[in-house]
Amino acid sequence: AKAYEGSVSAGIPCKPLLEGDSESVAWSDLQFKGSTMASPFRRDRLCPLSPAKEAPRYADRFIPSRVATDLSSRFDSLTSLGFGAEESQENLSIGKDTGGDVVNGRERRVYNCLLRYEILGDVTSNVRGVERALLSRPVGEAPSDGILRYRSPVKSQSSWSPYSMSPLSKNSHRLLLSPRKSARKIPKAPFKILDAPELQDDFYLNLLDWSSQNILSVGLGSSVYLWNACTSQVTRLHDLADQQDEVASVSWSDKGHILGIGTKHGYIQLWDIEAQRHVRTMSGHTSRVGALAWNVESLISGSRDRRIFYRDTRSPDMYLSFLTAHTQEVCGLKWAPDRQHFASGGNDNKLYVWNAGQVSSGSACQPERKYTEHVAAVKAIAWSPHQHGLLVSGGGTTDRCIRFWNTLTGHQQSLHCVDTNSQVCNVAWSKNANEVVSTHGYSQNLIVLWKYPSMVQMAKLTGHTTRVLYLATSPDGQSIVTGAGDETLRFWDIFNKARSHQCTSSALDLSAYIR
Repeated sequence: AKAYEGSVSAGIPCKPLLEGDSESVAWSDLQFKGSTMASPFRRDRLCPLSPAKEAPRYADRFIPSRVATDLSSRFDSLTSLGFGAEESQENLSIGKDTGGDVVNGRERRVYNCLLRYEILGDVTSNVRGVERALLSRPVGEAPSDGILRYRSPVKSQSSWSPYSMSPLSKNSHRLLLSPRKSARKIPKAPFKILDAPELQDDFYLNLLDWSSQNILSVGLGSSVYLWNACTSQVTRLHDLADQQDEVASVSWSDKGHILGIGTKHGYIQLWDIEAQRHVRTMSGHTSRVGALAWNVESLISGSRDRRIFYRDTRSPDMYLSFLTAHTQEVCGLKWAPDRQHFASGGNDNKLYVWNAGQVSSGSACQPERKYTEHVAAVKAIAWSPHQHGLLVSGGGTTDRCIRFWNTLTGHQQSLHCVDTNSQVCNVAWSKNANEVVSTHGYSQNLIVLWKYPSMVQMAKLTGHTTRVLYLATSPDGQSIVTGAGDETLRFWDIFNKARSHQCTSSALDLSAYIR
């Protein structure tokens, strides 16, 4: 034992047992009993034993190697099936742009289509069909004609040539040769810029509107100017300087021949543009009129005095009824496409929906719908022209959210909410597609185009150096104009053109034979 301790203390390396040795001596089993051990000091058997290597065992289980697997395409397929939805929400903030991966995303979808057909047997001829099939199939459900089947499919001889050297089938070739839809290009720069001196930098005003006659009206200080989009002619309509007043809002009638002007002293002036004359002045408010909205001959006005007046411009009375639900300044008013309801937003962070029939008769004192999820002023309001009862609204600096509401039900919660990380000044729907444009103030001063209902950013436009407070849409629905405190008006081509509807004659169309 002493000799053993000496060898260990001397730093003599120990040699482990070899696999071929028949003996196995454990460290706890070593016993030194005087002279009973003959030649007991073999170093290869006195050091702690390392675990012996077992001979490799082979079974019939096959474990594939995933070194060459395209994990990005597999993750893309999981996302398309509904997994990873929480990660995709990260792209909804204004600071991220998802437009650069449109082409790569389509390439991955095409690749997934080919894999699904060649391996699982899904018969499709286009990418959109595959996407519809994936979304309609419940998650976890196996395809009816896939790899888990008892019989091999019998392919028709006429489906594909037996002498083809391609590993792809005929349907896969049809998918690859199908016409590719070109990516939509949205210009990043405005196609026209106009100077707008004395355009006020006030969040609660509405100083820009575009008529159905293609004439743009803008309030600059105490004056109202008209710009004809067809001739580019600029006309000074009226100046309130002699009345020591300023313009707080402008709004065109539906036909585009009457312009309503709200002033800071609480008056509303109506002007006939064709005759270039003043029609009448309507009173009632005790403070500035920052919001106006027309419905044929009816006009509603919102003011800092917290009241909403319902007026009939044909009546000699100044107003038919007034509403006092808001507790602070009313800064947003919009009529629904059905003309039976209108929405109002205020600095009290409230969004209300009113029944026009009840308001005009004076029987409605409370709104039909009350939405209170915003935590800042609600100026940005727009009704969807594509879905009945769908309303979108945007909050101010401390809210920064765009929310969608279903006004047909009594639910007080929003359908969808997107945090834009910036003050929402205006929202507007496209007339030709299910898209929403929003303008923003603190702190990014952006114009953002969203795809509804996914709310994926399609474009981010920059150019204004201050808050983009004013927004109007052209009558054809293709262009928008924005105004900001930097005293400029910028025109953008942002929306798609309207689809042309080709009428085809048919023998079954009986109306063609009616004189």
